[in-house]
Amino acid sequence: MKKYLSEIIGTFGLVFCGTGAIIINDISGGTVTHIGIAITFGLIVMTMIYAFGDISGAHFNPAVTVAFWFSGRFPAKELLPYIVSQLIGAFVASGTLKMLFSTHLTLGATLPAGTAAQSFIIEIILAFLLMLVIINVSTGAKEKGITAGIAVGSVVLLGAMFAGPITGASMNPARSIAPAIISGQLQHLWIYITAPFIGTVIGILGCRGVKEKECCPTPFCKPTNNLTR
Repeated sequence: MKKYLSEIIGTFGLVFCGTGAIIINDISGGTVTHIGIAITFGLIVMTMIYAFGDISGAHFNPAVTVAFWFSGRFPAKELLPYIVSQLIGAFVASGTLKMLFSTHLTLGATLPAGTAAQSFIIEIILAFLLMLVIINVSTGAKEKGITAGIAVGSVVLLGAMFAGPITGASMNPARSIAPAIISGQLQHLWIYITAPFIGTVIGILGCRGVKEKECCPTPFCKPTNNLTR
């Protein structure tokens, strides 16, 4: 249960601080700023990785969990408990923000500023880059070491910095599902559910292309005796 509680708390922190920054920026007339929102997302991901990386692996993202399973580094029996834990954390965070800022219309939900196709493609690319970094700084399905939090937090910050104004830079179905459902902003939710899963799986395949022994998706290649798992 410690792993699942870690995923609940970590995802709660991510959604509460990240979408909270968006809400507070809106109601304060831009005090936080777009750059501040991007930094908030990057910092909360980094700190939660340092807090829980050696306990649960600090996934906080259903697409990352599925990608770790696809790579052969995560057991199938843990998929549903991890994803449920992440969704619980996200919904508790969005529910708390709804109580605190009941008049806010979107609660920080991710909404495309351009076309749906444009945001869909960008979200796939962002999730691809995120997973490519995660898989290369992780040990098994856990993010460890002094550089893991900095690396993953930085790529989240980077995505939010340049793509946030267009797509919301979700890269995470849990981060998008909770505020969308609680605020009723469901019209584009399909983008932020499907694109991260596609992008993270492509990230595993991309890693396999350059580091096959460390990134071997079990449906596509057979593990060898010296495969790092």
